[in-house]
Amino acid sequence: MEIFAERALLPDGWAENVAVVLEGSRIASVTPGAAPAGLRVGCLVPGMANLHSHAFQRGFSGLTEARGPGRDSFWTWREMMYRFALTLDPEEAEAIAAMAQVEMLEAGYARVGEFHYLHHAPDGTAHADPAEMSARIFAAAEETGIALTHLPVFYAHGGFGPAPAVEGQRRFLHGRDAFLRLVEACDGMRREGDVVGYAPHSLRAASAEDLAVLAEALPDRPVHIHVAEQVKEVDDCLAFCGRRPVEYLMDMAEVGPRWCLIHATHLTAEEVSGIAASGAVAGLCPVTEANLGDGFFPAPDFLAQDGRFGIGTDSNVRISLAEELRVLEYGQRLIHRERNALAAEQGSTGEQLFLRALAGGAQATGADAPQIAPGAAADLAALEDPLGLDVTGPQMLDRWIFGRDLAVGELWAQGRHVVTGGRHRARDAVAARYAKVVNRVLAR
Repeated sequence: MEIFAERALLPDGWAENVAVVLEGSRIASVTPGAAPAGLRVGCLVPGMANLHSHAFQRGFSGLTEARGPGRDSFWTWREMMYRFALTLDPEEAEAIAAMAQVEMLEAGYARVGEFHYLHHAPDGTAHADPAEMSARIFAAAEETGIALTHLPVFYAHGGFGPAPAVEGQRRFLHGRDAFLRLVEACDGMRREGDVVGYAPHSLRAASAEDLAVLAEALPDRPVHIHVAEQVKEVDDCLAFCGRRPVEYLMDMAEVGPRWCLIHATHLTAEEVSGIAASGAVAGLCPVTEANLGDGFFPAPDFLAQDGRFGIGTDSNVRISLAEELRVLEYGQRLIHRERNALAAEQGSTGEQLFLRALAGGAQATGADAPQIAPGAAADLAALEDPLGLDVTGPQMLDRWIFGRDLAVGELWAQGRHVVTGGRHRARDAVAARYAKVVNRVLAR
């Protein structure tokens, strides 16, 4: 397939009139200054990796916004999430995952890191195939075409101590041996371009000994963990061991570039420096973090130390690549009362945020470097401007992230042309199945 882009973001910067030829899942050639041929698009950029998703949570998007009798927080939201999670059968989980993935692709994400902890049957027993629920995530990815970094979650405890798990967590739990067998089964499901990592859920759910055993058994894979998302988590960790979560994690594990620390919201200056120096990726989910009232990641200090970050849709309450980057920047503007707070140098804030999230997302998901270059994975997003304004490439990114005119018109994931005219090719069928499933689940 040949694509002609009026402008394209290449590894060495923006170029005009670029012909990009795809062969299978790869880019065969890139020719700037070419004559128009093939499918013509306005602005071509690499597809982004969504580094953190809980797909099943798309099923109750917008349905947890009624205030309860007391103070609402992440912890009250979690109870509602548990109730929804305990109802889903495998077919329903697959339908919801497919809907979320369709919307991710339409938003400009070509890959998703699925932080998957819905492992067992609703009563907590294993399915006949213990990897059944993971298989449903792979099936949804095959249907929708999204590249998948699957992150089976190790979840063994209910809190620091370790404390026993609660009833609402019964679908999540594994012993170490069973979990290692699950990861092995997931390895056998990979398609070309897929990656299987693993994810200790949190320091509440995985002990220091658990982390050490998993690290020895599963080397050289992406490792994701929730950490320091909530003030209560920080307080509980201090009460348990006298150290804050990130401090504790750094002391007991060899945190490095394979690691992605999800949220890492509540940090000291020393912890900020420690994460940046380790080469680990901070997995930021600004829309979900705002929705849950988590707080603000200390982004300016982190980026000033060359810290690496990527973005994720987490609870999938809204699925928008542009909105994640916009909320990240706007949160810092509100805190610091200045504009363009996360631009490290003069020039486009949108471009700088996009490029840093692009690199961090690929690192965290174990994917190839995302670039429009021969031999690279054919993960591409075309931005279309209905107004046809004569602006530069960086201005296109600024208008997409901070304005209202631009949207993703076309998207290729691993060479599959899955979004055309702004709509996923399977949207109608996936959305109809999703609506039927969610109505059935909510009626229970």
